[in-house]
Amino acid sequence: MKTLIRTMISLAIVFWLGGLLFFPVVAAVTFSHLSDTHAAGSIVGACLRILHQEGLFAGILLAVLFIAATLMGVYPRQVLRGPMLMVVAMLLLTAVSQFGIIPRMETYRMAAGGVIDAAAASDPNRIGFNRLHSLSTYVEEGVMVAGLLLVILLARAEGKEFRYSGR
Repeated sequence: MKTLIRTMISLAIVFWLGGLLFFPVVAAVTFSHLSDTHAAGSIVGACLRILHQEGLFAGILLAVLFIAATLMGVYPRQVLRGPMLMVVAMLLLTAVSQFGIIPRMETYRMAAGGVIDAAAASDPNRIGFNRLHSLSTYVEEGVMVAGLLLVILLARAEGKEFRYSGR
């Protein structure tokens, strides 16, 4: 059972981080192959929403698995504090992006006439959209950094677990 819990934890992390690592590739390829930046942005936006859904699912699953792992003695409680904190940070950042930043970007885009690149560079809607786009990039990077820290902290927890159990 311990192996099953550890495997599910690893798979959930791989699922989430894999999507985060692959997303910039999708965005770069989309914008480099489509001359219509509005269409490219629509595709990237749709992919980002799917990535966020995956992240929210994986994050909730990880939280449940960490609780189960603690209750079942897979890991000592104190070694999962850091990894759980990283999962919570990743979930919060993902939720802020999905439910806060993206809807506001969409509001600016629609107020600018539906195609943000068609708006003048001085248009307050375009300026607001670009500011939020920059913020969303930092938020996604924050999710990635927290995910990498999660992997490091969990690897450290694995080492402590093996020392505690005498293996």
